Amino acid sequence: MNKIIILLIATTIIYSCSNEKDPYLISKNSIGHVSDTTMIKDLIQIFKNDSIRNDISGDSFTGKFNDITILDKEGNELLEITPKEDLDYTSTAKLIKIIDPKYKTKKGIGSSSTFKEIRDNYNISSIQNSLRNLIISINSANLYFTIDKNQLPSNLRYNSNIDIDKAQIPDNAKINDLYLQWIN
Repeated sequence: MNKIIILLIATTIIYSCSNEKDPYLISKNSIGHVSDTTMIKDLIQIFKNDSIRNDISGDSFTGKFNDITILDKEGNELLEITPKEDLDYTSTAKLIKIIDPKYKTKKGIGSSSTFKEIRDNYNISSIQNSLRNLIISINSANLYFTIDKNQLPSNLRYNSNIDIDKAQIPDNAKINDLYLQWIN
C-alpha cells in the first residue's frame, strides 16, 4: 500500500513539473509567461524577481514609445516590450525585442542564432532590404530578425533598392536583433 501511495505522489510531482511553462520559450503567441493577451500591468507580477524599467520617452505625436525594459537581478537586459497603447497599463504588448540569448523557440532559434539556423528551421516569409539591415520575417512564428548588411558581400551592402534572396545571405551571418510582434 505504501508503495502505491509513493508511486502516486512521485507521478503527480513528475507530471506537475512537466506541465510547468518554460520561462524562456518563444512561441507564436507567447514568450515565457508573457502572452499576446498579457496586460502591461501584469508584468510586475510575472517579473517579480527581476527589475522593470519604464522608459517614458515621448508620446504618440513624436513617434516615440514608452518601452518597458525587463532586467535580471544583475542588471542585464532580457526583453524590451513596446505596448500597443502608450501610457496605458491595461494595454497589451505589440512588440517584444528579445535581447537575452536564453530565450529560444522550440527549434532552438534565439538572439545568438545565425541565418543558416533560421533558414534551416523556418520558412522565410520575406526579406526586406533597408539602409543598414536586412529584415527577415517569419510570419508563421510572428518573428522577425535584423541582420547587419556589413555581413553581406560588398556588392549587396550599399543599395537598398535591390532585392536580396536568401541564397545571397551568408550562412554564418549573425542576428542583430530578434523581435516577436503581435499585430491585432
